[in-house]
Amino acid sequence: MSGYQTYQGNQIDGAGPLGLVLLTYESLFKSLGQARLAIQASDMMAEAKHTSRAMEALIELSTSLNMEEGGQVAQGLASLYVYMMNRLTEGLCSGSTEHVDEVIQLVQKLREGWSELSAQKNRVVPIQRQQQAA
Repeated sequence: MSGYQTYQGNQIDGAGPLGLVLLTYESLFKSLGQARLAIQASDMMAEAKHTSRAMEALIELSTSLNMEEGGQVAQGLASLYVYMMNRLTEGLCSGSTEHVDEVIQLVQKLREGWSELSAQKNRVVPIQRQQQAA
């Protein structure tokens, strides 16, 4: 195992549920960017590879949803993930970045929302610890 793989494994092992969601969004965003570059280079093999990785990340995000606790928000995210997978499938090997660009914009907004949620959670936890210590 390379040093980088060990680092990635440690990063995943140390991440809580919210951290894992953020790592999955980062992987998704990276795969979409690579798929976009492959489309621009007319490299259908690389496009298919990176689009497949993006879809795997979307499936991971979808299966990690807690429908009971998440309610309408989880249902909305599930529908959005299906929509994004459909758009990527429609655009696969079309020679256009239109579909990938649309999904990138959606993922960017969602990633920002999850990042903000993580930042808020990290601000609340230290305050709670301070109150418990007092």
